[in-house]
Amino acid sequence: MVESEEVLEQKLQELRDEYSKTKYNKATNKPLGILRHKIAEIRKLMATSRSVKGTGFFVKKSGDATVALLGFPSVGKSSIINVLTNTKSKTALYAFTTTTIIPGTMLHNDAHIQIFDMPGVIEGAHLGLGGGKAVIGAMKVSDLVVFVIDVNNTVQLGILLSELKALGIHINERRPNVRIIEQTNRGVEIEMNHSGIDDRYLLEILSSLGVFSAKVKIEDPVNADDLISIVAGSAYYMKAIVALNKIDTNKDYERIAKKLSDAHNGIEVVPISATQSSNIKALRESIYRNLDIMTVYLKRKDEQEQAMPVILRRNSKVVDAARKLHTEIADELKTAYVTGPSSRFGRQRVGAQHVLKDGDTITFIKEK
Repeated sequence: MVESEEVLEQKLQELRDEYSKTKYNKATNKPLGILRHKIAEIRKLMATSRSVKGTGFFVKKSGDATVALLGFPSVGKSSIINVLTNTKSKTALYAFTTTTIIPGTMLHNDAHIQIFDMPGVIEGAHLGLGGGKAVIGAMKVSDLVVFVIDVNNTVQLGILLSELKALGIHINERRPNVRIIEQTNRGVEIEMNHSGIDDRYLLEILSSLGVFSAKVKIEDPVNADDLISIVAGSAYYMKAIVALNKIDTNKDYERIAKKLSDAHNGIEVVPISATQSSNIKALRESIYRNLDIMTVYLKRKDEQEQAMPVILRRNSKVVDAARKLHTEIADELKTAYVTGPSSRFGRQRVGAQHVLKDGDTITFIKEK
């Protein structure tokens, strides 16, 4: 009989508690290894269960980037998507108004940014309460999370971060550089281990996860629990900002915003009022900036028509813009004219490896 995800989650938590209370030494070495193996097996069962059941929501990405609005019920997510996009999401003064994922498109700097109004989540979401697992599972497709927090109830942010962490989602944390390169019949070779975990303990963790022949390179510090998640493929690292909503109801919102940011590792907090359309421009700019994208414009030589916008990752090069059009153009490209923030003067001739900036205009030069 296949156990329910709730039962598996409870067993996993019990094993984690036992593991955290057991001190590492020679006597406990073997029991800890058994615990790690059990944890890994339950995580695999849960991953399989989720892939079979699906998220419960059908999410189709479109546009140049995707953003998820995540928060408790009645914090104003629907009002925010309405002012950011041309979508009319249902709003009301009672909880659980949104029961499906509502998509909309925000146009900013010629970038088409998809915004998802996610159903409200509640405390205990990681255990499946209120359909929280399905909502959070669907949220993983996004490139940026915008936590929508009520200015009068900022404790919500800490709860949301804890719920995500319990499901292996790390917010505004850099993913440790862990590389497990499979190889045939050569055993586990530890080429680099900067994890802080001693080699013997590391080998036991990998063995418990079914890694018996691989080259291992760990370039950053990482604890055993996070390492297990990374190797098992259940760890997600996502970027997020906060939309501190309903500031029209609290004049002390600037102090509250700073305190909230300070309490959560400097997360960017944008105070807004969706119903009053206050500071929405700042929220748009924050979303665009934190997506790490930029807009450049392609223009033909002596062409009078409006230049064509192209959306790239920040710090992309001229050759990356060419590749957006066609790989052959990128392969043959040697130089281009660039006008804008990255150029020292108008129509500067640059090479294919020139680093572009937001707002640049490019004209490719066809070599004879």
